[in-house]
Amino acid sequence: MEFHRGRLLDHVHLRVKDLQRSHDFYQTVLAILGFTLSPDTPHYFACDELFVSPAGDDPPTAAVHIAFQTSSRAAVDEFHKAALAAGAIDNGAPGERDYHPGYYGAFVRDPDGNNIEAVYHGPNRRSADSVVVRPA
Repeated sequence: MEFHRGRLLDHVHLRVKDLQRSHDFYQTVLAILGFTLSPDTPHYFACDELFVSPAGDDPPTAAVHIAFQTSSRAAVDEFHKAALAAGAIDNGAPGERDYHPGYYGAFVRDPDGNNIEAVYHGPNRRSADSVVVRPA
């Protein structure tokens, strides 16, 4: 089965109650997947398509499901372990799912209750490391 990534979504924006708490959580779990947060400002943080800012007087974003791609089952396991250590709530231990053959995932609730998943779809080869968007 062929998957296409990076063609539909430009970004996902989460508004959170406590920016520092969310920063610490995402910094921990995304490091397991080989990503770093940038830029590091008091107003927001980002990582690729994920953008996080304080909710302010508005309610935080909640009940969103975001799935992060991983390169192995071990990365899914490590993500789950690190997320729980960072204060996440377990929402599905690492394991095979019946979504399609080879689907291996783990689920946690982030500090604002969003359903955050790490998923491995089985052995595959990427056509590129990422899509690079440059001004014309």
